[in-house]
Amino acid sequence: MIEFLSPVSKSVIAHREVLPSGVLGKQILIHAEKGKIPDLKDVKIAILGIKENRNDVDYIGTSISFEAYRQELYSLYPGNWSHTIVDLGNIENGETVEDTYFAVKTVVAALLEKNIIPLILGGSQDLAYAQYRAYDNIGEMVNLVNVDNKFDLGDSEANISNHSYMGKVIVNEPYNLFNYCTLGYQSFFNPPGEIALMEKLYFDAYRLGEVSADITLVEPVMRDADLVTLDINAIKSSELSYNNAASPNGFDGREVCAISRYAGISNRVRSFGIYELKSFSDARSGAMLVAQVLWYFIEGINFRVADEDFDDESQYTTYQVPIDDDVLVFKKSNKTGRWWIEMPFILHENNKSKRRTLLPCTYGEYLSACNQEVPERWFKARRKNEV
Repeated sequence: MIEFLSPVSKSVIAHREVLPSGVLGKQILIHAEKGKIPDLKDVKIAILGIKENRNDVDYIGTSISFEAYRQELYSLYPGNWSHTIVDLGNIENGETVEDTYFAVKTVVAALLEKNIIPLILGGSQDLAYAQYRAYDNIGEMVNLVNVDNKFDLGDSEANISNHSYMGKVIVNEPYNLFNYCTLGYQSFFNPPGEIALMEKLYFDAYRLGEVSADITLVEPVMRDADLVTLDINAIKSSELSYNNAASPNGFDGREVCAISRYAGISNRVRSFGIYELKSFSDARSGAMLVAQVLWYFIEGINFRVADEDFDDESQYTTYQVPIDDDVLVFKKSNKTGRWWIEMPFILHENNKSKRRTLLPCTYGEYLSACNQEVPERWFKARRKNEV
């Protein structure tokens, strides 16, 4: 792993030295010298920059720097946190983009094996494919949640790009993807054929207005996610103060920070990537917003509560709801009040999806079931299992 990593820049380290005591920059372990990374024992979170952007459809030869994000993050004060954080520096561009993908997959997989959560600052979003491939050896199906205004399905037969990487995730072996969910998509950015394909594959998609109207619907989605990606263009351009941002519509700062915190709180999320980042050296408020998104994800990790010991029935209250020929079984955690719904149709021996027998849901979905309305995500999971 160490051979792929370059140290944090000297300018960031110098900036760290003049910060007041008590800020994150004074507490984060730093990869400051080439070939000498800090001891990863007891580390829970690893910050990692990936400078690759050559498969951006708008690539014009520009390079990326993450200095502004690091400087802003280092200047923030931590909450009441107990976990150790390390900044591993950057993965530089390989000779080819495929070389970079290999490095990303190798480093992220090594961190996952050590139960360290990678917190990725990335260039073009095709890097999410390498982040996903790092899960190849965990032996279970995974759920990918993408906060984005586009689905990024593209043509799976064409070369991979930041607008078509999900097509490669779906069709390339090994097949590890159980579910794909997009939060905050905007219809006018997505071809009708991709919207129809999301429905055909029984993937989940939530429009921007739907999420903004009720941000709490993000919680059960994130609770079921293994890896989360965020396209910075899902945030409205005025929030970033960046003249090349994609859209005047999108999530505002408070919404994207809430989404990040929900991702951090999830006991299942094991990696988080923010992509489509530019240098932002002339847009400090944009860099600060990204730093705050990182801060809220770390905050969420520090407030995770284990409530998934499903073998101990005393930890749950069970509710059975008859609907037509089915009986839906809901479970409510007595510790946190969080809800799940059983999926008895996913019970195959030696199947990588066998742990997916309980689907996170909301109290509102339980009430809807009591009114004879089958939860849509439960229905999609069932249909997906039947095809």
